Amino acid sequence: MLDDGDGGGGVPVSASAVNDSVDHLAVSLRAHGVEGARVALVLGSGLGDFVDRVRGATTIPYGAIDGMPQSSVPGHAGKLVLGDVGGVRVVVQQGRVHLYEGWSAHEVTRAVRAFARIGVRALVLTNAAGGMKRAWAPPTLMRITDHVNLQGRTPLLPGEGGAVNPYDADLGAALDEAARVSQVPLERGVYVGVLGPSYETPAEIRYLTAFGADAVGMSTVCEAQAARASGMRVAAISCITNLAAGLSPGPLNHAEVVEVGQQASQRFCDLLEAAVPLLDRAVS
Repeated sequence: MLDDGDGGGGVPVSASAVNDSVDHLAVSLRAHGVEGARVALVLGSGLGDFVDRVRGATTIPYGAIDGMPQSSVPGHAGKLVLGDVGGVRVVVQQGRVHLYEGWSAHEVTRAVRAFARIGVRALVLTNAAGGMKRAWAPPTLMRITDHVNLQGRTPLLPGEGGAVNPYDADLGAALDEAARVSQVPLERGVYVGVLGPSYETPAEIRYLTAFGADAVGMSTVCEAQAARASGMRVAAISCITNLAAGLSPGPLNHAEVVEVGQQASQRFCDLLEAAVPLLDRAVS
């Protein structure tokens, strides 16, 4: 039996129950025409404008998809968008659920596992994050090269050891090439995932910096682990929307995160639009 990921005495669930929930969602995704998508993208807080770059788009509210968890966090629209980017069929997850909302690690990762079930080959995870390098003034884009999971949760099932590093080198190279082609600066760094919902204290930021982390946020790590364990190849981008506590001039708040994410929208969208065909080529 597994802990359901709520981190403290939750009702244990079986691996078969987790897989059944993923299969149930996969059936619903097929019914909505999602099968056939080659690249999936998960959009973080304030980064949802990328859906405007999707051609021939079909939008499906999460509420219409049986088994799809729905977020209550501002900046997460709660929709799937299907269509084409650069001639590649994509599914875009406009918003995600988080552990700090009370969802388990298995629920947080149900969608990415379901994408793998229906044949999606590549996954791009995006997030808004706090930066730990003063030189990276918001909004800076950072390709995640590795992560530190401090969320106290794992989405992995028995027998899923997971890759040592879930972020695929070839997909990372494709993002670097897309950055060059689109002339969008793209840094590289290590992301640390924390539970949230509170922002970190200055002392915690000093502690995380000592780990070698470059950015901190409240998502992504479980999705990356589960997707890689499910057979997908994974890449990820953080949008540095604020300097972390102790580095920023004032208190942090979610409204600022969303606002700065929107300021970065044009460059972020240019980068992803250039990246999708390169990512598809890398997994073909």
